[in-house]
Amino acid sequence: MPQTPTLYSFRRCPYAMRARLAIASSGLTVALREITLRNKPDAMLRASPKGTVPVLVTQDGVIDESLDIMHWALGQSDPEGLLAPDARALIARNDGPFKTALDRTKYAVRYPDLDPAESRATAAAFISDLNAQLGDQPWLFGDRPRLADLAILPFVRQFAHTDLDWWNAQPYPHAQRWLATFKASDRFAAIMTKYTPWKDGDDVILFP
Repeated sequence: MPQTPTLYSFRRCPYAMRARLAIASSGLTVALREITLRNKPDAMLRASPKGTVPVLVTQDGVIDESLDIMHWALGQSDPEGLLAPDARALIARNDGPFKTALDRTKYAVRYPDLDPAESRATAAAFISDLNAQLGDQPWLFGDRPRLADLAILPFVRQFAHTDLDWWNAQPYPHAQRWLATFKASDRFAAIMTKYTPWKDGDDVILFP
């Protein structure tokens, strides 16, 4: 029997969230190992010395980039049709300039030489573009979610939660509705189940 792939994950990490979202959509099963960032298990570090989540260990090797895990899962099974259209440029903006500005907003104390208000304004410019693309449609590319939605929404959630009062006061009604729909979804609830951090010898937890 083929060995079940093992996914090292951290519940609140947006990169790990989007990997879990894609795996859940694909219908594939992995053995989930929840970790704590302050005490990363040796088994994960042996598989991926860079020490960031998510890490997927398969019979064919190790995948330790979240987008690659999404494509690994959906490349085998994509029952919800998430892979089309190609949105690499939009996701690259999320993972590059937006994520940088998000970090400089959320962790402003780490960047004493930068103005957090300017960082937030830079991040907000991306939200404004997403708001325009959404318009009156529920998802970025129409009436159902695609890969881009699942890849970007965990980061938009993280940005919104840096200051929810500020977020709710902004003129981005379509982006606010989009995020609220995602947060209220059964799929989001399913991938956010709380697990005790894994240690060697624990029983296998199958996900989803």
